[in-house]
Amino acid sequence: MHLKHKRITLLLVLFCAGLLAFYFWPVPNMPFDRLYEKVDPAVGQSLQSFRSAHPLRQLQVDGVTWEYIATAEGQETIVFLHGMTGAYDIWWQQISALEDQYRLISVTYPPVQSLGELDKGLLAILEKEGVQEFHVVGTSLGGYLAQYLLSQHPERIRRAILSNTFPPNDLLAAQNRVSGALLPVLPEWLTLAVFRGNFKQGIYPTSGNDELTLAFLNEIGYGRTSKAQLLGRYYCVIEKFAPASPTIPLLIIESDNDPLVALTLREQLQAVYPEATVYTFADAGHFPYLNRDVAYTQIIAAFLSTP
Repeated sequence: MHLKHKRITLLLVLFCAGLLAFYFWPVPNMPFDRLYEKVDPAVGQSLQSFRSAHPLRQLQVDGVTWEYIATAEGQETIVFLHGMTGAYDIWWQQISALEDQYRLISVTYPPVQSLGELDKGLLAILEKEGVQEFHVVGTSLGGYLAQYLLSQHPERIRRAILSNTFPPNDLLAAQNRVSGALLPVLPEWLTLAVFRGNFKQGIYPTSGNDELTLAFLNEIGYGRTSKAQLLGRYYCVIEKFAPASPTIPLLIIESDNDPLVALTLREQLQAVYPEATVYTFADAGHFPYLNRDVAYTQIIAAFLSTP
């Protein structure tokens, strides 16, 4: 009987160890060359050169480390805000084209779980960099955050570009109720694997099978972003607030085949901001600043320079 108990105990220990190994299995590492092997080599080199030339700065806000870059040129400042699966350098093509004309700040969101925390961190960065007024360019979650900033600090924003985004709504929470409930408990490696599968099945085809879009998102999905960051960003996406009625110039950029922002949400966004100028990309998907970068940059540059 004593031997039987030992065997049972050993089996339980092995079972628990297996569960722990399954849950804490590391996210696989994928080298840059492998991720970007189908991307034009000149584009991949451009991204690597950008990262080398723009070292990250860090700022502690309420015990959380924010990472960002800031360029030094220009009397006017543009703040770039990425989406749920982005980082500071997802805008590198726009920043490279505009940094001789503007001072530019681009951030990566840390694992915070409310729009108020994102707001506080961003304002701390602006204070450190000595920026009072600014233009804001935000996409997806970043466009949602830009609307929140407009509601909280309208006096500080000169112009706003809301790209591939949505207004406060109930649809996204309803559509993602199951995945939102699973996200806190899934292992990190599995969470990121699911996101990579969504990139391949949903984002890639609607981008015109753009290899850069897929490569950059897969880099995010192979560990550049943690599950904690994704979970916090999800909570921000479904957080509700009262949008403002701004008097500043607004530009809405959208795509007619956006797989993540339904037509209903695009129509709601335009209804919230009826005075906004609207530019609609054809067949560009959710990331036109990656797969239509030249046109996208020209559009925002023209809007920001209009008297």
